[in-house]
Amino acid sequence: MAPSLFSSLGSDVIKGIVLVCLAVGVVAVSYGSLATGYGFPLWVPLVLSLSVLAGASEFLFIGIVASGGSPIAAAAAGLLVNARHMPFGMAVKDLVGNNLSRFFGCHIMNDESVVFGLSQPTLEKRKAAYWLCGIGIAISWPMGTVIGAVIGNFILDINVIGLDAVFPTILLALTLSSLKNIKTSVSAISGTLVSLLSVPFVPIGMPVLFSLAGLFIRRKTK
Repeated sequence: MAPSLFSSLGSDVIKGIVLVCLAVGVVAVSYGSLATGYGFPLWVPLVLSLSVLAGASEFLFIGIVASGGSPIAAAAAGLLVNARHMPFGMAVKDLVGNNLSRFFGCHIMNDESVVFGLSQPTLEKRKAAYWLCGIGIAISWPMGTVIGAVIGNFILDINVIGLDAVFPTILLALTLSSLKNIKTSVSAISGTLVSLLSVPFVPIGMPVLFSLAGLFIRRKTK
């Protein structure tokens, strides 16, 4: 991506992306610390952070393996959690690029880059926000993972400072304008309720998949 493309973004959008990438890096510190605390060598969380680049599935993977589950079962669970990337891919098909750049564009597709990309008013700005956020997270997540793995013994509980609430708050703020549409609101609210109801019964990371049920309810809305 050419630097001139990113210049189309306003300072408020760039600031938001930087803050999200920093928050992702801090959460990655927690992930690296947790992985080494479970007894994994450094290369395991590092390779996962570079190749998977999806926090929820990575946390789920190391949790399952650390509790005695097989790596195959853990990988299958991670793939199921990442199934949400299928509708993401359809939503950002015009933003990921063409030819060889499309492969990297798909790799950096995550919750944050998709939301920032889709929330911009023009195609140029959507592409710029998507790529800037995606590249930022592709850098901050592995870096945070390494830092966490190295200094993990000195970190107690990263969630006590409220980082678990950072991403939901940011994503909600970015999508508020879209909720003015009645069909989108019905879909979002119903999907949220389904997701919340499933929390006590499914593994971490999977409730978001059940929220896709809101898409079917939307079709029935007049």
